[in-house]
Amino acid sequence: MRYYINHDGEEKTYAFSQENDYVCNYESFIPQQPSTKVIQALEDCDILVISYDDLQLFYADVHEGERFGRIAIGAVFIQLLKDISSFYTETPELRYERFIKNHADLQQRISQYHIASFVGVKPQSLSRIRKRISMQI
Repeated sequence: MRYYINHDGEEKTYAFSQENDYVCNYESFIPQQPSTKVIQALEDCDILVISYDDLQLFYADVHEGERFGRIAIGAVFIQLLKDISSFYTETPELRYERFIKNHADLQQRISQYHIASFVGVKPQSLSRIRKRISMQI
């Protein structure tokens, strides 16, 4: 799955999910407002869906439901902070290396255009980054 926004006609990828990950646009889901972001399946997938109301029932009726929700949203929040920080503290090359480390199995399944967007560069720049990294190995 790919999370992106459309900014001035250009798609800006800000996250990827893979098998067995939770997928949600919390910014839209929690306040129950229309989304300004897109979640796109890049491959065929099976998705389990829960409505906001059913999630609230789960929290109320299942003994550890609220704890589960707090842990899940805490993990999302921490990853969001790391991703935001990386754009201010890391070079595109370092962000690409982190992408490869965190999503090694996705590297061959996602277009270079989407990876470049995630790293924050144009596809041509990503090609140069990949070439430099391959020469270091």
